[in-house]
Amino acid sequence: MHVIGLTGGIASGKSTVTTFFRDRGIPVIDADVLGHRTYDPGTETYRKVVETFGQEVVAPDGTIDRKVLGGKVFGKPEELKKLTDIVWPGIRRLASEQLAGFEAAGNELVVLEAAVLFEAGWEDLVDEIWVVVVDPEVAVQRLAARNGLDPEAARARIASQLSNEERIRRGHVIIENNGTLEELHARIQQAWEALQERLQAAAGRN
Repeated sequence: MHVIGLTGGIASGKSTVTTFFRDRGIPVIDADVLGHRTYDPGTETYRKVVETFGQEVVAPDGTIDRKVLGGKVFGKPEELKKLTDIVWPGIRRLASEQLAGFEAAGNELVVLEAAVLFEAGWEDLVDEIWVVVVDPEVAVQRLAARNGLDPEAARARIASQLSNEERIRRGHVIIENNGTLEELHARIQQAWEALQERLQAAAGRN
């Protein structure tokens, strides 16, 4: 089974790439969705989060109040690291389980979408890494249009992430997305066709 790690910054266009794969029947594991699952009451992650950040992060219904938790770590790198040290291993466990399940089911290709693929050190879970990149100022405009974020708040969010240069340096397939949706679709199609050739060549060698 061949696993593609898909990553990129906020507003880069990762969801357009995952839609492309899903439309072709390729399973996509979404690390964000797994991140929400790790907070479920009764999990090891839930217990450690409450233990570390206090009972006040528990909402009246017993779930983790992500807004309260976010307030405790926002702008505090040491506190954020405490949280990611708890949550990222939980997401990794769930992703590994899903990958094993897809392999057992006979899937030949699977995508793991994770914005924090590099930060969390999950490169070893995948065979190749696709990076979607967008110029920071284009991302600022998209965030303003999509989320109503003011430009300064958008820039702060982008600045807190890995740089495009760092992602490009560590990626294998780079998809640039500064233009129209049609242009992005064309670049994804090119990357897809090149992938098919690589997979066929690898199959021929085996």
